[in-house]
Amino acid sequence: MSTILVVGGAGYIGFHMVRELVERGHDPLVFDSLVTGHADAVTAGRLVVGDLADRGAVARLFDRYEIAAVMHFASFIQVGESVGAPLKYYRNNVANTLNLLAAMEEAGVPRLVFSSTAAVYGTPERIPISEDSPLKPENPYGHSKLMIEQVLADCDRAWGLKSACLRYFNAAGAHTLGDIGERHNPESHLIPIILQVAAGLREFITINGDDYATGDGTCVRDYVHVSDLAAAHTLALERLLSGSESMTYNLGNGNGYSITQVIEVCRRVTGHAIPVRVGRRREGDPASLVASSARIVNDLGWQPRYGDLEEIVESAWRFFNSTPGF
Repeated sequence: MSTILVVGGAGYIGFHMVRELVERGHDPLVFDSLVTGHADAVTAGRLVVGDLADRGAVARLFDRYEIAAVMHFASFIQVGESVGAPLKYYRNNVANTLNLLAAMEEAGVPRLVFSSTAAVYGTPERIPISEDSPLKPENPYGHSKLMIEQVLADCDRAWGLKSACLRYFNAAGAHTLGDIGERHNPESHLIPIILQVAAGLREFITINGDDYATGDGTCVRDYVHVSDLAAAHTLALERLLSGSESMTYNLGNGNGYSITQVIEVCRRVTGHAIPVRVGRRREGDPASLVASSARIVNDLGWQPRYGDLEEIVESAWRFFNSTPGF
């Protein structure tokens, strides 16, 4: 049984990943600062509380455990916040990742699955977006992820690090058991914010701009279920463990939904009116981001199980209603 270090494994995607790893016969070891993560969501594996900024703690982790590969989810992810606080994002997403990579090199751990993002593409020239599309991020969050992708390529050439860079689009939904799901504080993702309105925890949902060059003027995004993301990460991990070269893949369903369409789906699922207000555009937001995931489908056989947006929202609503204090 391989020990897999899951950095950021107490966060939304991370704890879904931990459960997936256990189901696939791996031994997950979670390393998380719990600044944004939740210890009670790590329902399997072992949890070590620590920060990537603490180089000594990271080195001790590799000294103590025999780690076969690393999965890295410990990033700040809010586009708007990154525009106003770029140093926060470069310090956490870039500098702290360099600490992790240095410890991996010292310990001789040559495999990494990296949580990247569609934000590396910026405003795309064509939809759907393939992995060969130009890389021109428009905000510090996207820049920070692309920087690490470039670092990983250099480390591959220098000391043989093999990586899987997974550029996913909008992670959404909750585990089908209903016991784990999004718990950001404050919440920044669209679907749970809409559901908070449906539950009476917010008065309305604010649409950040309705004058984009899209069908109804609101931003279009590709929503992919978090369990499908975890499955894709596992496929990439197992390919690396088998001796594969480095790889880069998009992760999305290939279907674009506008914010207005997402609100309508949430209204149907919840049965609530969900009042809407229109605000200003959010700096750094492209009008449309929709993935082509043909490469990972062809190469690794990834098949998303939850491609319908209504099904994704239903899973999130089920978690919402089963979780006090959401």
